[in-house]
Amino acid sequence: MLDMTSPATPRSPDEIASDLARLGVRTGDALMVHASLRKLGPVRGGARGVIEALDAAVGSDGTLLMILGAVVEHEWVNEHPEEERAALLEAVSPYDPLASPVLPEVGYLAEAFRTHPGTVVTDNPSGRFAARGRTADALFRDAPWDDYYGPDSPLHRLCDAGGRVLRMGANPDTTTVLHYAEYLADVPGKRRVRRHYRVRGANGSETRSVECLDDEHGIVDWPPEGSPPVAWPDDDYFAVILQAYLGEGRGARGIVGGADAQLLDAADIVAYGARWMSEHLRPSR
Repeated sequence: MLDMTSPATPRSPDEIASDLARLGVRTGDALMVHASLRKLGPVRGGARGVIEALDAAVGSDGTLLMILGAVVEHEWVNEHPEEERAALLEAVSPYDPLASPVLPEVGYLAEAFRTHPGTVVTDNPSGRFAARGRTADALFRDAPWDDYYGPDSPLHRLCDAGGRVLRMGANPDTTTVLHYAEYLADVPGKRRVRRHYRVRGANGSETRSVECLDDEHGIVDWPPEGSPPVAWPDDDYFAVILQAYLGEGRGARGIVGGADAQLLDAADIVAYGARWMSEHLRPSR
């Protein structure tokens, strides 16, 4: 039998903007966006149409922020012992923050956002952000190189500005602002890392390190050692925190396009996450 089911009719950017307004997005908002284009479903104009809808939803006084990450061709160097990295980096091409694509796992919307006219991008190879809108420059001005998710980072500034987090079909472990909560949490023995990169300096190529809490493997081992296998519903504590936060009725929930969406107060989920981590995370050995 032939499948006569027709593909979904693409939504217009105006319809997506209307969905965002029903969710609670307001003109003038500062939003950090996490989204799955697949979950959103077809939108006229594709990723560019989604960006157009986001621009319309926050208006000319609003700001949009995304985490990008970066494909750094010499990232493999950081798999070697630290004392070997400087020599290995001598022969590599420097990282270009304007040309490097986003990490594939971040998603194509972030890549379209990065290259969209009017978007500004930070230069950090470990914690690269992109933003557009009225306060984009203020979010990024003199942002720290080390601890790029910590105090005075774009995440901290988003919280201080009353910003919010918009999740549209994003994976449950994708709430980047919780990395700022890791810096605030009262957890002894937080794991730190140092990475090395070849970058463009004032006098040409140079090797530079980036030091921060371990945002790849977590600030401590998880799940907690000795906990029952069924004690936690997911092996990533960001997902556990988000589930607990939403379970308490915090944040707004709705549908944007075809995606389940949440709109969260950035400072509130950071404070909640810091308290949760302080209670549940144990120090690494």
